[in-house]
Amino acid sequence: MGGLKKKGWLSLVMVTALSTLAAGCSLFGDGGSSDEGTITFWHGTTDVEKEALEEIVKKFNEKNPETKVKPVYIAQQGEGQNEKLLAAIAGGHPPDVAYFDRFEIGSWAEQGSLTEITEQAKKAGIDNESYYDYAIAEATYKGKLYGLPMDSDSRLLFYNKDHFKEAGLDPEKPPKSIAELEKAAKKLTVKKGNRFEQIGFVPWYGQGWLYTWGWAFGGDFYDEKSGKVIAHDPKVVESLQWMADYAKKYGIEDVTAFTDSAGSAAESPFLTGQLSMMVNVPTQIGGIQKYKPDLNYGVAPIPTPTGDNFTTWAGGFSFVIPKGSKHEKEAWEFMKFAAGPEGQEIYSKMTGNFASIQSINEELYKDDPIKKEFVDSLLQAHHRPVISEGSLLWNELTKARDLAIREKNSPEKLLKAVSNKVNDALNK
Repeated sequence: MGGLKKKGWLSLVMVTALSTLAAGCSLFGDGGSSDEGTITFWHGTTDVEKEALEEIVKKFNEKNPETKVKPVYIAQQGEGQNEKLLAAIAGGHPPDVAYFDRFEIGSWAEQGSLTEITEQAKKAGIDNESYYDYAIAEATYKGKLYGLPMDSDSRLLFYNKDHFKEAGLDPEKPPKSIAELEKAAKKLTVKKGNRFEQIGFVPWYGQGWLYTWGWAFGGDFYDEKSGKVIAHDPKVVESLQWMADYAKKYGIEDVTAFTDSAGSAAESPFLTGQLSMMVNVPTQIGGIQKYKPDLNYGVAPIPTPTGDNFTTWAGGFSFVIPKGSKHEKEAWEFMKFAAGPEGQEIYSKMTGNFASIQSINEELYKDDPIKKEFVDSLLQAHHRPVISEGSLLWNELTKARDLAIREKNSPEKLLKAVSNKVNDALNK
């Protein structure tokens, strides 16, 4: 996520958008519809996710013939992925509904780009019990609701059972503690010279973000009471020091040579047998089923220093009403259906993604031991801080991690700098 100053970026986009409109260009031809009873729905999904959203739209239109939802694909790539939506809002021609990363709700709500839906949800009987705690919290900013949660991910430790057997480890007893993780990683690593033929584990590979390990070590990144970022929490510092020590032990340049040469999809090192353990999200399951269906693997909670108090963190998308929607009432009715039990069940069945409604996951995945492990983990899931500078915090934490494992500075100094920089931005 980009670390751009959102308010400055909004001003720039507004100038660009309004200048374009003044010139008579049709920049927003796919924005809000002027047809009475027709609402425009923007999303950036492709493949099976796109098909699932279109199926939800189809079902809604069948049930609500007086309202027509028109889905529009808007490409989203990398930094500034929502610039088209921001420009449409600034120019006064937004879509009526958008499929939106919950992670960004805080910053967009702060700048006034989203429509608050607290009262609509209350009247519809939607409350904190309707969704997982982390999902509804991530869609809420300063006590006000701005989105309805949709899908969800989670993070667990994937491990190769055949590798465990070959190394003399019990394939039914994955590591629970950090000490056990290190011991297993050592036995699973095969290195010749400076080259890893097989590596047991790389803490920062896959979903090995600082959020992952900071929470696993019992730390936190934000203090709700003070409204301050606390990336320098002693337990977060401890987690980063562990990563730095790990990098030093295995040789950061040799590990980097391994990770830089690692492929993706069918060539993922976990699928090719070069990596024995990794922290990853449920989409890894789909990759295994598609490219390596005979892989003998398991999943387990992310190890902690104590070998208990397991946790994870989760993110996902939501439906939002951009500020300036011409059909708020109809947009709300579509959101309520799409993010409700029927819409989420359609989406989960077609995509394999988890819902943000517990009962749906428990029913769909009760007979799948791998996915059930993920579903169980969601009850202990954290969410990233809902703040106006969430993207800046993400970027700075990633930089701090990368600098620490290369011994560019101490974890404590790096994380204090993160806290100071993000808190300064929050105070401006």
